[in-house]
Amino acid sequence: MTQQVALITGAGRGIGLAAARRFLQEGWRVALLDIEPALLEGAMARLAQPEATLALCCDVADVVGLVAAVRRAHAHFGRLDALVNNAGIAVFKPMLETTPAEWARVLAVNLTGPFLAVQAAAPLMAEGGGGAVVNITSISGLRASTLRIAYGTSKAGLAHLTKQQAVELASLGIRVNAVAPGPVDTAMAKAVHTPEIRRDYHDTIPLDRYGLESELAEAIFFLCSDRASYITGQVIAVDGGFEATGIGLPTLRAARRNL
Repeated sequence: MTQQVALITGAGRGIGLAAARRFLQEGWRVALLDIEPALLEGAMARLAQPEATLALCCDVADVVGLVAAVRRAHAHFGRLDALVNNAGIAVFKPMLETTPAEWARVLAVNLTGPFLAVQAAAPLMAEGGGGAVVNITSISGLRASTLRIAYGTSKAGLAHLTKQQAVELASLGIRVNAVAPGPVDTAMAKAVHTPEIRRDYHDTIPLDRYGLESELAEAIFFLCSDRASYITGQVIAVDGGFEATGIGLPTLRAARRNL
């Protein structure tokens, strides 16, 4: 009962699973929530810590199911100290080809889901004296890009939702921050980023590489820990400098090399 507890959505793979592993390394207990039963089962098997983990299969856009899942995690572990809103989906289409149904689904998962999850979790956190929320937004919510009309808009909305939540929940002892990943070497990125796309990204990332899932997990855990006790309402880009570069970086790099 004295061990802290985190609930992570979209925890079946990628950044969510890496975050679950990081919390477990620090002695936390973790509820892993995912919409895909097979991914969730595989994640639980890889973590192999049945006494410290709980699997919750749920669609974060389903308010009834999500509230029940949050309450089940609290009842199972006896407390809830952190919520990581990581679940997200994307539709990569031009704006004029994106259907209303696709737009609605992306916003339901990426923006409404975190709203509902925090509504469900905050009262339970407050019972225990407070806690921390980390919303996983995206560099696409800070910089516009092609083929991301729904995804980028949902993540921009999530960045502002983070600030709203931070302001309103501070009186309950709950801090709310966001992590905005840049390009990360996830299985999804490896599947959809062609060599040409990867080269384009490398040209505009000062650290000249994709991020690692473990690096995102480190930032997430830090923001949930007591070491971040005076940080709230912030959106932290974990992106190798991608958001800061603006335009013209490849040319400037080449010029510098020729000096």
